[in-house]
Amino acid sequence: MNKNLTNKQKLNKARVQIDKIDAKLLPLIVKRSKMVNIALESKIKKSQIIDQKRIKSILTKVGKAAKSRSADPNLIKSIWKSMIWNFIDYEKKEFKKRK
Repeated sequence: MNKNLTNKQKLNKARVQIDKIDAKLLPLIVKRSKMVNIALESKIKKSQIIDQKRIKSILTKVGKAAKSRSADPNLIKSIWKSMIWNFIDYEKKEFKKRK
């Protein structure tokens, strides 16, 4: 960013960029939720909703990918973990509705 900008201008520019990134993330999260629904249709037992081995694998992969991109792996893994557990909560609610 330009060194001649005020802190307020820098903040506003950063927020505009964040909004642009969010606009790209939203469709991907929506697409992910549709895939979660498809996966849920294949689950017969509630116990199939949580797959600890898969969660661990995803978090390991995301952590390594974050590190290779010079991002904080703990932050990125925390974000992913939150997303995963939110989808798990969603799946549990949707699974319960089936009965």
